[in-house]
Amino acid sequence: MRSLKKTRRIQIIAIAAVALAGSTALVVYGFQDGINFFRSPSQVAEAPPPPNEVFRIGGLVEEGTLIRGDGTTITFRVTDGGASVPVSYTGVLPDLFGEGEGMVGTGSYVNDTFQATEILARHDETYMPKEVIDALKDQGVYQAPES
Repeated sequence: MRSLKKTRRIQIIAIAAVALAGSTALVVYGFQDGINFFRSPSQVAEAPPPPNEVFRIGGLVEEGTLIRGDGTTITFRVTDGGASVPVSYTGVLPDLFGEGEGMVGTGSYVNDTFQATEILARHDETYMPKEVIDALKDQGVYQAPES
């Protein structure tokens, strides 16, 4: 027969295990919508993600593709030198957004178009997100800014 001390110890360990499992489940559930993976245009062209997946895409805004539509709808193509993906965005663009400039967008890939919910542009003439630099280096088209 077990002693009272041993029974209490087992109960405490069991309660701690259940609490740990519950807190882990809550953390995973909380991060479900908060984690956005980065993809380059080449990766999106090679293996298009499902329409319900939210991710980030980055590269350079392709020259001659920026079209301002009705109201606040803007369409353009983002490229990393290897592939080009059409992007549609409804909203106000950052001031430094333009053709030939680096950008990162958050959204989903629906009907062969990246539907962006957020667009970020570099904040000065020398900054570019690390993910965009890495993707451009992989394609062999990255040019370091002149200092």
